[in-house]
Amino acid sequence: MGRPVTDEHAAGPTEDHTDAAAEATRGFPGHIGRTVADTRPHWEDYTRPGRGAPNVVVIVLDDVGYGQLGCYGGRNLTPAMDGLADQGLRYTNFHVTSLCSTTRASLLTGRNHHAVGMGFLAGFDSGYPGYRGRVARSAATVARMLREAGYGTYALGKWHMTPPAHMSPAGPFTYWPLGQGFDRYYGFLWGEDDQWSPQLWQDNQFVDPPRREGYHFSDDLAGRAWQFIGDHQSANQDRPFFLYLAFGAAHAPHQAPASYIANHVGRFDHGWDRERELVLERQIASGIVPAGTVLPPRNEDVDEWDALTPEQRRLSVRMQEVFAGFMEHTDDAIASVLRCLDYHGIADDTMVLLLSDNGASGEGGPSGSVNEYRYFMGLEDRLEDNLAALDELGGPWAHNHYPAGWAAAGNTPLRYYKRFNHGGGVRAPLVIRWPRGIEQLGELRHQFHHVVDIAPTVLDVAGVTLEREYDGIAQMPVHGTSMRYSFDDATAPTRRRSQYFEMVGSRAIWRDGWKAVTRHAEGQSYEDEPWELYHLDTDVAEVNDRARESPEILDAMQQLWWSEAAQNGVLPLDDRLQSRALDRGPLGNRQSFRLSPGSRLFTGVAGPNWANRSFTVRAYLSMPSGDEEGVLLAFGRRAAGFVLFIQDGRVVFEYNRAGERQTYDAGPIPGPGRHVVVLDVEHVELGSARVSVSVDETETERLPLRTMIGGFGTMSTQIGHNAPSPVSDRFDAPFAFEGEMQPLIVEFHNPATVEPDHDLRQD
Repeated sequence: MGRPVTDEHAAGPTEDHTDAAAEATRGFPGHIGRTVADTRPHWEDYTRPGRGAPNVVVIVLDDVGYGQLGCYGGRNLTPAMDGLADQGLRYTNFHVTSLCSTTRASLLTGRNHHAVGMGFLAGFDSGYPGYRGRVARSAATVARMLREAGYGTYALGKWHMTPPAHMSPAGPFTYWPLGQGFDRYYGFLWGEDDQWSPQLWQDNQFVDPPRREGYHFSDDLAGRAWQFIGDHQSANQDRPFFLYLAFGAAHAPHQAPASYIANHVGRFDHGWDRERELVLERQIASGIVPAGTVLPPRNEDVDEWDALTPEQRRLSVRMQEVFAGFMEHTDDAIASVLRCLDYHGIADDTMVLLLSDNGASGEGGPSGSVNEYRYFMGLEDRLEDNLAALDELGGPWAHNHYPAGWAAAGNTPLRYYKRFNHGGGVRAPLVIRWPRGIEQLGELRHQFHHVVDIAPTVLDVAGVTLEREYDGIAQMPVHGTSMRYSFDDATAPTRRRSQYFEMVGSRAIWRDGWKAVTRHAEGQSYEDEPWELYHLDTDVAEVNDRARESPEILDAMQQLWWSEAAQNGVLPLDDRLQSRALDRGPLGNRQSFRLSPGSRLFTGVAGPNWANRSFTVRAYLSMPSGDEEGVLLAFGRRAAGFVLFIQDGRVVFEYNRAGERQTYDAGPIPGPGRHVVVLDVEHVELGSARVSVSVDETETERLPLRTMIGGFGTMSTQIGHNAPSPVSDRFDAPFAFEGEMQPLIVEFHNPATVEPDHDLRQD
């Protein structure tokens, strides 16, 4: 029964009710009455950018050198990218930072990379403001700024700006793409990945790549671009979009379909010395570099081509053919994305920017590598082993990287490579096409620009300004300058006055056409190391060092560098590589884990760090029939790792040391019922351990194990399955365990340590 009306509960609003109603509708532009008849409604519209704001597509290539696109004089087949240049502008004096995380941080924020906390690679937090390994919240990305103005924002491909401690299915997700202003994301989070079987994330959860014949990541990205753009055009075609498309190509591993590799057989038989000459001739003829430009001497780590043996030349040529096939295949993926713009009738209203994140990579060393994980582990690349794997190059079972000689040719006419601040590391191609906004087509622009100028350019054409605060966090100013002034005026003076560079202690500064640069070696005195001085306007290749003849200019440049360094958080200078403080994150140096079946932990910070450690793993199983098979624990993928699994009624442990396989048979499963399998690894010394496996307390003999020395970001720990590719060649992924598992128990017996410094390739 209802409660009878009393004076206390008399019908009709009281003074308190009226006040409450007014509070509830405060700020409502319409009017609220008692009924719809005496009410005036109001509908809110979503934010829209100004009239004429274009769609924006930013395409980022990885480790592609200044001379590796056809439109920049390269001899790789890149017709789609060359077509963009014919329909837009090529910038010949565009610069980036010399590593990928740092360039991406500057590209997306418009600020210098140290200033936003990305002084080195994502994942290395040295405890100083400039070296946090992630983008500061006070530096909103261009995606965040555009989304606030009404753009749809989408990211595809390589990210490499998330701290490893955050790189787990449980987050935190603050520094993931969706936490940095993007509405949707699909790609891989770390610095490189297997193009045939990448470890993928969609938004904030991991997904396996589609299991289809001939799958390749670049094709997948193109297909996802069609999906994202199609979804946007179907639902929000009156709003523009921003698409950030970052390919894994052409970072190692160099992988491409065999048909693309076959297109380049014989094209590079002349070797890298002649290749440099051919590329320079094309660059001079097209105006990319001035007439009279000469090649600098061969880099110190590059052998004369004619001094190589026939076997060395055969291997090196094949590695370059694979790289060229990789580039052509990437070009086809870009062509697909451009067709998508045509399909939706939006090509004219879309500004497309194409650039590389740094110069070509010389990390393959003098001879290259069939499996670059051998490098990560400090293992020698033997010529006979590499020749035996010649036919596998570019395929699913290879993780190859070409020799430094081809990288030097790819950076023609510039010196050195990625990670250095000479031209080969920091001068990069940039193409901009915008049919409705750029009238002059196929022209060159020679103004000095830097990657921090990309975000201001995008914001300029979109008519969007930086807000003082986002989420209550005050924003630092952008450091870049819009390049729009150069679109229609080839002779416009450069609007930038100076730009500093720093990477792992190596330093450089550009000002008014001059560049001072030093190449630092670990442990070398910063005060005593020599500086070089070049007038880039007349010496693109950095051949004529004018430090001795112009000491006053050099001194002023050095002083300017220190000033810029202090203002941008570059200090303290740090020349350490692997040994600089790893990001321990909220999990710290954990000694024990309880891991659920089906889980996947992507780094040795968020998950177990197996490197140089003694540990015990316990798997508690229930096997109703006794015939159940599958993986209990896996770390890694085809290229390297280890796996504990049951197959054909036997427990097996296999260690894949970059293709060197060590297999230990622990014996049979006794039959149906409950069982416990224990893996025990005793670390002896760097690269050496002893291993035993027991089944129901029956222990095998403790046997020697040659181990890897690193826990690499591209390798994940997986429980109850092995995906996206198998560590062992004895089964196919995911080979999920068919029985029931309790959470897997991992106990470490010594703390994680940092390996001795060695060069880094996962960037």
